Amino acid sequence: MTSPLRAMWDAPAAAPPPPRRVWRDWALIAVIPVTAVLEGLARPELPWVWLWVIVLIAVVPTLLWRRTHPLPMLAIAFAVTAVVTAVTGGDAQLVTTAYLLLLIYAVVRWGSGRAMALGAAIVAASFLLSLLLGPVLLGDLIGSVAVLAMTSSLGVAFRWRAAARARELDRVKLLEREQLARDLHDTVAHHVSAIAIQAQAGTAVAATDPDAAARVLRVIEGEASRTLAEMRSIVRVLRREDAPETTAPSAGIADLRRLAQPGSGGPAVEVQLSGDVDAIPPTVAATVYRLAQEGVTNARRHARNATRVDVRVHADEAGIRLDVRDDGDVAASVASGAFAASATPGYGITGMTERATLLGGTCEAGPAAGGGWAVTAVLPRAGWST
Repeated sequence: MTSPLRAMWDAPAAAPPPPRRVWRDWALIAVIPVTAVLEGLARPELPWVWLWVIVLIAVVPTLLWRRTHPLPMLAIAFAVTAVVTAVTGGDAQLVTTAYLLLLIYAVVRWGSGRAMALGAAIVAASFLLSLLLGPVLLGDLIGSVAVLAMTSSLGVAFRWRAAARARELDRVKLLEREQLARDLHDTVAHHVSAIAIQAQAGTAVAATDPDAAARVLRVIEGEASRTLAEMRSIVRVLRREDAPETTAPSAGIADLRRLAQPGSGGPAVEVQLSGDVDAIPPTVAATVYRLAQEGVTNARRHARNATRVDVRVHADEAGIRLDVRDDGDVAASVASGAFAASATPGYGITGMTERATLLGGTCEAGPAAGGGWAVTAVLPRAGWST
């Protein structure tokens, strides 16, 4: 059995991977040197003040790589400051040194278990060096430990929250893939059953017209093989046969009319279908329904001051397009946090995008140009031909 310490040592780096540099990183690089110089001018009585100002400015670039290489950046910064501390015989008393806490936070937030353990050892060694070089007041000691503990706790908290969100997003994607697998299975199974019936009929007439029956059977055999191969290539998830909804028929274009039923105090929904919507195969029809249902549900729950939700479905030779739009006040909804999940994006938007992508299409959601919130999905014809 693996011990807790061994498990922590072998823990991987945080997932998802760290983001790229943003404008805030460059702002830090620009502001910290200026702050260090201003503090040096304001506190000339401190020993070795300008040496510390130069050192603190020299290690500022480590902040640019603190997410992708947290442990090396921490080691560089603390090694340089430890050498200067040993040479000068004391710590820097500049408040600007507080930015080094960002390196500690980065190791805990983004580093692996090994990086966190080695980073803790580096920080502890630097702290011990400060104690050996001179007396430290008990209050300062307690305050330093409290600050380090708070920084590490923040890193752990944000790391845990990001991991929990990643797991939830994976779960949503898995559920969408599973539902799509059921829809695809039902569609292909229907065609395979029809092919089997034709094969039986061909066998029945084989005695009176052997050549015709043989040709029909060869065509049926080839079509059945292609259908099964397509099903195996698309369905990449396991189907839970014990789920109670497995035997339920998939919703389709005809079911879109049910979305127009008035909700409890929500905005009115109008559904408009155009083009050859009857020719849409069940697999894509189920996807269109699920996307429209999610869009209408989000509008009813989150659209502030909305009085109307328009659902438009158009099918032509190029493919099928779905538009769901409400006339709510997006600014009020975002300010109150109602659309926070969708803007992040949230789990509903993630599931919609995943489902459309699996069919080779796209799905976008966001504030509409003329006001309100819009969901737009486009599925190519190649994604719903059977």
